Amino acid sequence: MRLGVLDVGSNTVHLQVVDTSPGARPNPTFNYKEELRLTQYISDDNQVSQEGIDKLRSSIKRAIEQSASVQTQELLPFATSALREAENGEEIIKSINKDFRIDLQVLTGEEEARLTFLAARRWFGWSSGRLLVIDIGGGSLEMAVGVDESPEVAISLPLGAARLTNKFLKGDPYTDKSIRSLRDHIEERLEQILPNLVKHQESDRAIATSKTLRTLARLTGDWFDGNGKNITADAIRKLSAKLSEMNNSERAKLPGVSENRASQILAGAFVAESVMRNLDIAELEVCPWALREGVVLKWLDWMEA
Repeated sequence: MRLGVLDVGSNTVHLQVVDTSPGARPNPTFNYKEELRLTQYISDDNQVSQEGIDKLRSSIKRAIEQSASVQTQELLPFATSALREAENGEEIIKSINKDFRIDLQVLTGEEEARLTFLAARRWFGWSSGRLLVIDIGGGSLEMAVGVDESPEVAISLPLGAARLTNKFLKGDPYTDKSIRSLRDHIEERLEQILPNLVKHQESDRAIATSKTLRTLARLTGDWFDGNGKNITADAIRKLSAKLSEMNNSERAKLPGVSENRASQILAGAFVAESVMRNLDIAELEVCPWALREGVVLKWLDWMEA
């Protein structure tokens, strides 16, 4: 069966098409992505602007057309933190569903964490033991811990790379004052959830998923003799310092860093560094599966049942 997963995120509108069936591994066959950066169109009163709405609708329309062109049999559309938290998000989604005849669902932060954890568990298997899974998106940070396919703890915080960049970082290169404000904010928000996670510090493996952490793994690998498949605490600390000295143009020339994401990668590095330090994580292993794969796996489980 050919499934399309339409991910309406804080950074991108991303269509991933897979061929699969219940009990079979999802096999990616087609990808279509537009970098929208929806968080840039959210005003101080937490409303998505008309320009943002128009661009979002155009991106979704093109993604649906691409899905039809490759004969997708079922489309699974979902939205994450940007639309979830926008004051006019519900209105926007109702209009999109009516006009494009889809069923765009908004995931809660906890659902994001649980679905990403499911994907990591299936990728690494039961023998990997207790997993701590970390996902830094554009709008939020998700963390989940457990030994089964359903995590014991699933947490979401508004510590996404795009959100933090837009709110805190100023100048080019960023000013020392704005960097200090950002780092203080990250530490303050992490303190709120540490009691729920500290008992899970002895997890067998700490896992990193999604674009921001994959990019950080590649950069630490290139600069500090890694393999691009993991992030050590020492390497992310050195990387954060190096990225903070660069301007956006310099960051955009780094491998794996697009021009649109160049401004965000520093905030993502600071979040990763803070999480690893506060939870005493020596190393993160990169998992190629994340939220979109989790959505597919959950749907397949439902179909099989």
